[in-house]
Amino acid sequence: MKLPHRRRFLHLAAGTAAVPLVSRIARAQSYPTRPITMIVPYPAGGGADATGRILGESMRVSLGQPIVIENVTGAGGSIGIGRAARAAHDGYTLTLGAWGAMVANGVAYKLPYDLLTDFEPIAALTTQPHLIVAKKTMAADDLKGLIAWLKANPGKASAGTNGVGTPQHVAAIFFQSKTGTRFGFVPYRGGAPALQDLLAGQIDLIFAAAADAVALVRGGGIRAYAVMAKNRIAAAPDIPTVDEAGMPEVYMSSWRGFWAPARTPKGVIAKLNTAAIKALADPTVRTRLADLGQEIFPPDQQTPEALGAFHRLEIEKWWPILKAANIRGE
Repeated sequence: MKLPHRRRFLHLAAGTAAVPLVSRIARAQSYPTRPITMIVPYPAGGGADATGRILGESMRVSLGQPIVIENVTGAGGSIGIGRAARAAHDGYTLTLGAWGAMVANGVAYKLPYDLLTDFEPIAALTTQPHLIVAKKTMAADDLKGLIAWLKANPGKASAGTNGVGTPQHVAAIFFQSKTGTRFGFVPYRGGAPALQDLLAGQIDLIFAAAADAVALVRGGGIRAYAVMAKNRIAAAPDIPTVDEAGMPEVYMSSWRGFWAPARTPKGVIAKLNTAAIKALADPTVRTRLADLGQEIFPPDQQTPEALGAFHRLEIEKWWPILKAANIRGE
């Protein structure tokens, strides 16, 4: 008499345990049913913000829901990334992370979250070299002249950065180590305000991401000395590479990707990845991103798995370098 009752109990228990799984699958299948928030951990008007808005506008078509940009600035992007880490893992919050926020901040700051385990990778998006740019009145006609001026005036120049440990800061430190120059740093809350001060002549240099600086270079408001990469960029083909300018192999590029909070359902991640890939393949989107000086990751590197592996390798590569430079957030 006891055996049938036990079987019925086990059957009911198994069915009850399966309910949350079925519920999660159903939610993933119907997702999304309301607007999605994209946290951009940098100010409005900068390159990261422009990238998020361009992609969000295109992804809206695939997802059938608007993507609302939320700019959460401060501490090199760590405040915005932290908000994303604490968000509900239901697919309605994602973040546009960049090299600085997703790699360097792990050394520069004591973070209340883990860059690898507290996030689900969605898709690698774009990569871009940095440009060595200066105020229009800088007394140097080319990169060799700039280096000579900096050596003749140690400590007199100021370089804007997005904060300690950001790509702009690391690129500048790398430049100093290779050229034997010295200059001060002025931290800003993002690329846009730093470039506005450069445009106004209040600072002297920025080792700026191409997406942030190329429009001002083309407009003649600031001057560019070199691209910190092997190849020139399509958005500003007249700017020589560092190799061509006489400072070989001093390369620095930053990249961007999408992440969601850890434990976001795989089905939801797949839908977000599909929407991102479709956006990156759109000719209009590609043109707009190219105009910002960005290159799109190859299709085989746009999967969540590829982004996860790439992210881990970048941490393994850069953390020893950043620690050796004793970079610490303020």
